[in-house]
Amino acid sequence: MTTVADNGVNVQALLEAREALQGAPEAAQFTWRASATWRNGVHSTIKVQSFFGLGQEQGHKEESVFDADHPAVFAATDNGITPIEYLLVGLASCLTAGVASVAQNRGIQLRSVEATVEGNHDIRGILGADSDVRNGYNDIRVTFHIDADASRQEIEALVAQSQKRSAVFDALTNPTDVTVEVA
Repeated sequence: MTTVADNGVNVQALLEAREALQGAPEAAQFTWRASATWRNGVHSTIKVQSFFGLGQEQGHKEESVFDADHPAVFAATDNGITPIEYLLVGLASCLTAGVASVAQNRGIQLRSVEATVEGNHDIRGILGADSDVRNGYNDIRVTFHIDADASRQEIEALVAQSQKRSAVFDALTNPTDVTVEVA
């Protein structure tokens, strides 16, 4: 008797999309968007609603709104998490989604998945206090606590496959061309 896992991921649809896009690579070209509006000090509001994919404009079910700021220890108003923390949010959510998807595809029932993501950051770089210190993270650690109907080896394989397919992990660990301009 085969046990069917139900982790809430429609793997069949993902596999069908993969197959369809192999024959139509132009449809696989997506453009994700976020727009930020400055509020005051270092506080801004970021909105995410539309994106381009499958050859046309698309939209999320609802617009998502995020506030970014800095904490009071940076002499700011703490109206949201820092932009560098949003990077951790993206990494945690991408890897966790990957674990659920891979588990579903492999027939592994998950009971719980928790990811703790921590990044060490020497802020002297962004403050201009030491030009030899980089502006970004020195290192990032991701620790998973997963309870599933699987061996430790199978769980480690889930995490490894999630990491291999993670867009956010890839963007953080490989150079990405970024252009900044004034319109």
